[in-house]
Order: sequence, then C-alpha cells, then structure tokens
Amino acid sequence: MATVLKIGPTDRGRPMTLEEFLAGDYEGGYHYELIDGKLYVSPAANFPEDRVEKWLLFKLELYSHEHPEVVNYVTDKARIFVPGRPRITAPEPDLAAFHDVPLERPSREIRWQAMSPLLVGEVLSAEDPDKDLVRNVALYLQVPAIKEYWVLDSRDDPDHPLVTVYRRRGRQWRKIEVAPGATYTTKLLPGFELVLNPRL
Repeated sequence: MATVLKIGPTDRGRPMTLEEFLAGDYEGGYHYELIDGKLYVSPAANFPEDRVEKWLLFKLELYSHEHPEVVNYVTDKARIFVPGRPRITAPEPDLAAFHDVPLERPSREIRWQAMSPLLVGEVLSAEDPDKDLVRNVALYLQVPAIKEYWVLDSRDDPDHPLVTVYRRRGRQWRKIEVAPGATYTTKLLPGFELVLNPRL
C-alpha cells in the first residue's frame, strides 16, 4: 500500500515521482507543480488575480462553445507535460485551450500526458512573477503544440490588465505587448476579440 505524503509549502524543491505527486495530500492555499522532478510551490491567487483568471476563462469558454472546430476544450485545471526534459516537468497554467481533446471517448481514458494545448495563459502573481515571466516562457516554448502564451499582468490595475503575448515563430517567441483597454485579436482564434477590461 502506497504511503500518502503530507505536502505543504516547506516541501518546495522536494524530489518527487509523478506517482508521489499525484497521490500527495496537499495543504490548501498554495499551488503545486512538478518541475524537473521537484515540487514547485507558489501562493494561490488572491481575489484580483482570480477575477482576471475567471474573466478570461469565461471568454475562452464562450468562444469554444461558438467555435468548437477551433477550440474544443478550455480549462483552468490542465497539466502540461513538457517533452524532452530529463525529469517529469508538468506546469499547470491558469488556463489552457485545446483543439483536439477526444471528447467522444470515455473520460476515464483521457490523460493529460496524451494532449497538448494550442494556447496557455497565466495571470501574474505579485508574490512570484518570475514563474510566469521567466520559467514558463522557456517551458511552454518546448511544447510544439502551444502557439501562443498569454501573460496577464494585473498587479498595477486588476480592472485593466496589461497583456504580454508570446506568439510562436519557428523555435522562438515573438513578444507582443497589449495595452490595458486595448482589443487583442489573433489568427489563432478567428473571430475572437479580447477587450482588456475584465469589468465589461
């Protein structure tokens, strides 16, 4: 019988297998990820970040409902397995949009390991901005299916976030800054318009 590990923020950096990570008993109030075979712990979102995250999730879910041929699944619970790393690396973005989740199959047969999103998004945390501005910029570039990575920075004004878009160009990102209040469109999501005002 496997031992269930009691895990909290003081365990950051602890080496873990995927099996141990999935079976852990986690202290609430924190976000846990497995990066290069070690536990990464970051604070859970405060209300301003959570509101921006839920707003963006709603916008993408609505788009998915109207354009299932482009995006057929959107979630804030994805686990993205990065290929080519010597140890398991599976960041868990604030949101992920998928194109080809096999929804016709029984749910118990579908695994995160077998899928990669076309779009991921993160809402910056004031307590750990480097996770999304440095670490994840490099990790998501290593996942060929990810065509865009959105970083929403609501630290100055949660009602008018700044968005940085990393758009794939071959083996590199093209960085695009989108000002608060502006409207972002992308060929990746035909017909999608994101007005950067979560209060609308």
